[in-house]
Amino acid sequence: MSADRQLLFGVYFDALRMEDVIARCRTALVTRSRMLLGVLNAAKVVHMRNDPLLRNSLIDCDLLLADGQSIIWASRLLRRPLPERIAGIDVFEGLLTLAHREGRSIYLLGARAEVLAKLQDRLSERFPGLRIVGSHHGYFQASESAAIADDIRASGADMLFLGITSPKKEIFLSAYGGSLGVPILHGVGGSFDIMAGLTKRAPLRWQRWGMEWAYRLLQEPRRLLGRYLVTNSVFILLTAREVIAPARAFQSTKIATHPTPIGSLRH
Repeated sequence: MSADRQLLFGVYFDALRMEDVIARCRTALVTRSRMLLGVLNAAKVVHMRNDPLLRNSLIDCDLLLADGQSIIWASRLLRRPLPERIAGIDVFEGLLTLAHREGRSIYLLGARAEVLAKLQDRLSERFPGLRIVGSHHGYFQASESAAIADDIRASGADMLFLGITSPKKEIFLSAYGGSLGVPILHGVGGSFDIMAGLTKRAPLRWQRWGMEWAYRLLQEPRRLLGRYLVTNSVFILLTAREVIAPARAFQSTKIATHPTPIGSLRH
């Protein structure tokens, strides 16, 4: 195993810092090779054990990063340390900065049409001259997926950012990701809403303390409290199990994704 990878919870994390991630993405742009980015937090560690589609999507990533302070704490406890938390939204911003600086083009897929419009306005203000060569909202039917993939392919985009949830993102990428011709593929989850100014991210101090999850909980306690209690409890148990008997690396499994209806993809 490479010195910059760590096996944790059955998957290989890339033990990199943010500057290393952006540098590898730049190399992928220069060589026109695929760089599928994945981010993993405690919730995904829990859910991937019973979700083969999610698990396969993580195994298939070219870079798998720890987007969750609990992953970092666990890696240190397990003596397989990862250097720092790398949030998906921070990678998104870093890649936008790279695209702006080097004249690279981007495509945005996801969110509601009005959110997408606000996002593009905000990005144009923040990164004047940024090449947004295409976009499509995330609420489309499965029958429209092939046409959207064709539009992405025809755009010649250097980077594709997907603001859609799992497993819909995984279904789309499984069906079309390999044929899009886009070097950088990054699922950014709810980052479209944050960068469009619709939701607030935790203050920088909270982020540094690894308490961004607590800030989200304060914003939506009714929706998130039960979920966090269950997920965090299971994650603690999985970490304890890792201390006693580290999980072997998961292997990709064959599953059919084409028959599964994508339905309305949302942010």
